[in-house]
Amino acid sequence: MSESREYIVTQEDTGRIHISEDVVASIAAAAALEVEGVSGLSAAVGNETAHRLSMKNLKKGVRLIKGEDALRIDVSILVAYGYVIPEVAEKVQKAVRAGVENTIGRSLGNINVYVGGVTLEKPKD
Repeated sequence: MSESREYIVTQEDTGRIHISEDVVASIAAAAALEVEGVSGLSAAVGNETAHRLSMKNLKKGVRLIKGEDALRIDVSILVAYGYVIPEVAEKVQKAVRAGVENTIGRSLGNINVYVGGVTLEKPKD
């Protein structure tokens, strides 16, 4: 395996399973984009300037932080105008947790959502 990539390693009875962090980030990004009110992912986490990511670069809107006991995920989103931001953020937390835990079979720590901006797209009916 390439040494430059980071992997999440799970020990099983039959051996170890290595899941690329890029795979986990892609799963988290896909789950966040499925939430109504999310108009896109943003590259802004913290004090960076928000801008919408292209479909090719979605995982840049997701940051994984490996702790001793759990994996933390930070997701930066753009919310469509007309949606209640805290409600959308909470739905993103739940969707990302469910999507990642069900796919990789491992419990997660915190899911932090950063709202990088509001887009002027009309809400879906």
